[in-house]
Amino acid sequence: MWIFILFCIITTIQITYYLLLFGRFSFAKIRNKNGDLFPVSVIICAKNEASNLKKNLPYLANQEYSEFEIVLVNDNSSDRSLEIMKNFQKEISTVNKSVKIITINKENTKGKKNALNIGIRASKFDHLLLTDADCKPNSKNWIGEMASCFSSDKSIVLGYGPYRKIENSFLNKIIRFETLFTAIQYFSYSITGMPYMGVGRNIAYKKNDFLEAKGFNSHIEIISGDDDLFINEIANSQNTEICFSKDSFTISEPKTSFKAWIHQKRRHITTASHYNKTHKLLLALFYVSQFLFWFLAIILLFLNYNLIFVNLLIFVRFLVWYMVIVRSANKLDEKDLIRYAPIYEISIIFIQLYIFLKNKIAPPNHW
Repeated sequence: MWIFILFCIITTIQITYYLLLFGRFSFAKIRNKNGDLFPVSVIICAKNEASNLKKNLPYLANQEYSEFEIVLVNDNSSDRSLEIMKNFQKEISTVNKSVKIITINKENTKGKKNALNIGIRASKFDHLLLTDADCKPNSKNWIGEMASCFSSDKSIVLGYGPYRKIENSFLNKIIRFETLFTAIQYFSYSITGMPYMGVGRNIAYKKNDFLEAKGFNSHIEIISGDDDLFINEIANSQNTEICFSKDSFTISEPKTSFKAWIHQKRRHITTASHYNKTHKLLLALFYVSQFLFWFLAIILLFLNYNLIFVNLLIFVRFLVWYMVIVRSANKLDEKDLIRYAPIYEISIIFIQLYIFLKNKIAPPNHW
């Protein structure tokens, strides 16, 4: 029966991905840190983020790092964002910390990439650490942990940006599982020498690399991609490092409605079609095999076809899958997602399919 043969092929592809690719991160160990302490420019762009800025900026002031500046870009905010930035600048000046504020007026506001470009060019130091206004460093050592991964060879550092945990929320667990699995993928690809993306909530690179690549010019017309498309363009097997110690995390505020989250994911997914051909092929093959594994397994079980062998393949796939998920979730402090992980996986597969089809019909046109 052709469905059974196809199921065997698909399951083999899935097991191969988890064993040979994603297993690389699940068994990875935190590498020795670089002893050199580079001066760092922390860059945050904000548009109407007054409440988040007021809540999260103090965590930057408490960072225990020898030399860093904070560059705040106010992208034509209509709320109290600029006022809060200025108050923070006054407060932090008493402890000899440098805060630079840049305001973009209405005539020059052109989206996040433009704001980042202005902030990066105004930064004082060559080593840049980027995050968002709604992100909170997980420790006082956030800058130190991320910066310690820079070296003479490594000019890009990919970090992890989980979302805040909300008890008894299925949506929150779906969001966090999708974030966890995305991290497993981009960390694993980086370890294997094929880095393809990072997340703007927690990413570091050298200003010189940014300038040499002419910033975001090659994809400036695309609403998203200040993180993944830029990394897809400049990262390679020699210049990229990953950082996944718990002190290096930045915690973000999750969406609290499915509509808002779907809206966010619709924007994020628009960048995937602009990745290089190898990454697009590998990512597409994985998603298709993931969808077909569940789809064909359900059909074969419903038909009672060769149940012993079908169940054996399902068991082996899940054994390898759980090994990767459990070890990775422990590394990234997402242990509470393990118990119902298969439910989250199925949900995300069909949500991604919906988003893909929705974007084909009506592509999002704002960021």
